[in-house]
Amino acid sequence: MPTISLFYGIAIRMYLNDHLPPHFHAFYAEHEAKFLIETGDLIDGWLPKTAEKLVREWTGMRRDALKDDWNLARTGQALKPIGGLDAE
Repeated sequence: MPTISLFYGIAIRMYLNDHLPPHFHAFYAEHEAKFLIETGDLIDGWLPKTAEKLVREWTGMRRDALKDDWNLARTGQALKPIGGLDAE
């Protein structure tokens, strides 16, 4: 599962050829959660409140890049890095 972004100790990853709906996995310390790309909603798992808020904010800023990576992942292609909250 490639890491596509890393910010404030939060790692964002996607499985290659993963199941629908389009989503990504966020890891913070020992916690893991899945978020929908389209809405930023948490659909499984748990993150501390501040980490969850940061992931939701990041999702809104990077939605187009997440969709692009999702499409690459669905066809087994290499994913592109996506900037964190601290990137332009």
